[in-house]
Amino acid sequence: MVSEAPSRTAKLLLLVAVALVGLNLRPFITGIGPLAADIGAETGLDLKGISLLTLVPMFLMGLFAFAGPFLQSRVGARPSTIASLAVLVLGSALRLFSTNGWQMVGTAALLGLGVAVIQAVFPGIVKRQFPHHVGVVMGLYSATLMGGGALGAQAAPLIAAAAGNWHVGLAWMAVPAALALLLAALYLPRDGGSGQKRTSAIALLKRPRVWLLMACFGLVNGGYSTVVAWLAPFYREHGWSASASGSLLAIMAVCQALAALLLPMLVRGKDLRPGLWLTLALQAIGFAALAFSPLTAPVLWAAVLGAGLGGCFSLSMIVALDHLPDPAEAGALSALMQGGGFLITALPPWIVAVLHDLTGGFVAGWLMHLVSVAIVVVLYWRVAPASYARAMSPPTQMRPV
Repeated sequence: MVSEAPSRTAKLLLLVAVALVGLNLRPFITGIGPLAADIGAETGLDLKGISLLTLVPMFLMGLFAFAGPFLQSRVGARPSTIASLAVLVLGSALRLFSTNGWQMVGTAALLGLGVAVIQAVFPGIVKRQFPHHVGVVMGLYSATLMGGGALGAQAAPLIAAAAGNWHVGLAWMAVPAALALLLAALYLPRDGGSGQKRTSAIALLKRPRVWLLMACFGLVNGGYSTVVAWLAPFYREHGWSASASGSLLAIMAVCQALAALLLPMLVRGKDLRPGLWLTLALQAIGFAALAFSPLTAPVLWAAVLGAGLGGCFSLSMIVALDHLPDPAEAGALSALMQGGGFLITALPPWIVAVLHDLTGGFVAGWLMHLVSVAIVVVLYWRVAPASYARAMSPPTQMRPV
């Protein structure tokens, strides 16, 4: 077990655990798109039903993230993470036996619950264990999270084809989740002592800045949830195979991972807004290209869109943690930002499915996300470092955000 003052070796092993935990938070979502046709054919799920396999876990990621402050103060971040990884192992394994739509939605709910708890408590662990390297370690966590998305998108159709069974293409994800569970049990540090602050979610929710961060996080990640749900089916409608469309989604996720890792290192100073605006510009280019010229350079569009989404995710997490100096309070703020954000994020894949039914294509959905990007550009204008302390002060002392 790692001590309260861990050695350099223990810190390195902890970084490996951070990376492996992040790697397991997205494959169960990104693996669905390339196999959507096969899943629908066996389970009877139509496009709106398939969208539930993204909507339900994203909704639970939002709903249960609000429990983050309670879990950190009453249960502890370490036991919460370990229990949640066990849930990921179970949820992935059960997909081997899921034969109808409701069973698949049930496993999506189970997996979403496990990821929700991890995402709610894990940034606090990073802030506490790496107080002087938050940006770099959050970049690593975000990069492996996105890299896990690439792994799911690429491996799911390949394993399904090799096994002749889409169930195996999804259930294999129990293996890396079990490895993450083992490493977390061995190397995640014990939680802080009784002196650790207990942060009230209600108190934080009285601050308008928290709601602004939720809106930005939700609108951007709504683009991510739509892309992982519908990019592969979009190109399958253009005649691509399951493996080719899965490879395109994997390319997008690899670029997400690279941007999530590198941008926190490259953006200088405390003001992260220039980096955020760069990522939003990349997203705008990607969504516009999908809407108006999807077949001109699909790999380039996927790469540009992935870089924009991944970099924005990583920088958004750092912005939330930078708002408060105390690790417990910063972790609670991050949990709430993700909570409200993922409640928003859950809806776009379903909305895009409805728009597809109404218009016969995905163009309206891509344009919807182009508008969302424009809104976030305006909202992030207000998130200047000089405003952090004022925005997070008690309500009686607050000025408008």
